Amino acid sequence: MAKVLVTGGAGFIGSHVVDACLGAGHRVTVVDNLSSGSRGNLNPEARLVEMDIRSQELARVFEEGAPDFVLHFAAQIDVRKSLDTPVFDAETNIGGTINILENCVRQKVGKFIYASTGGAIYGEPEALPASESQRPDPLCHYGASKYGAEVYTRLYQKLYGLHSTILRFPNVYGPRQSPHGEAGVCSILAGLMLEAKAPTLYGFGEPVRDYVYVGDIARASMLALGKGDGETLNLGSGEGTTVRRLFDILQELTAFKGEPILKPTRPGEVNRIYITGGRALEVLGWRPEVSLREGLAETVAFIKANA
Repeated sequence: MAKVLVTGGAGFIGSHVVDACLGAGHRVTVVDNLSSGSRGNLNPEARLVEMDIRSQELARVFEEGAPDFVLHFAAQIDVRKSLDTPVFDAETNIGGTINILENCVRQKVGKFIYASTGGAIYGEPEALPASESQRPDPLCHYGASKYGAEVYTRLYQKLYGLHSTILRFPNVYGPRQSPHGEAGVCSILAGLMLEAKAPTLYGFGEPVRDYVYVGDIARASMLALGKGDGETLNLGSGEGTTVRRLFDILQELTAFKGEPILKPTRPGEVNRIYITGGRALEVLGWRPEVSLREGLAETVAFIKANA
């Protein structure tokens, strides 16, 4: 049994990782300021410390908990907000990460897992699916700040020997993703359609994304605790799906009778991005297992049950 600290563990993805850690027999402490996370997401077996990752009080949490592993999921994830408040975005995603890295070195943490983004780091790649060798070229502050934190993660491994693995996520979806937020197109569309409201498809429904179920992402995060030291790994399906295709599947699952509202792409959003998963298969033995239709059915069922 290991002691694990999960930042953002009351959030959508982080709470699933907490469940996986507890299921593996680990003792889990969660650090979350509950700005977007929820106590209702959190497994009662985990200990919650309500705190911002930028706080200097974080040192006390590390000293008291002495974690063997740190999985860092806390972040500012809203592309629109990053464009409106770029300083806050950088302070959270870069400054907050540095604060965690400093404490990891101080407390001699065994390994640091960083949850990054494959959807926003690459920008508009020349070749698809984008692989880890593709040069990062973000089109929004969010992508830039997440990449900046990657650079610091690699730096702390080089300078201080802090073992780490960087996981670049595609569009992650599934139960516990809020249908009322600004991020999470699957849940937003499903929530509106279940209320018989016409959703808006930006880019006229043509943008292409890579959708991977949250349970698959949690499984990869657990595998990274023991594998992939020093690696940066895409967790993609290697397949692109248009937003219109997403709408069509959800229309069947929700029995929505209307048509979507079509609008142009918003600033900072890429038109086409989907990422590889081959390196993760080689290093972690991981590949996505839940199909898009199956995962969307689980998402719709969760929203219905919690309406």
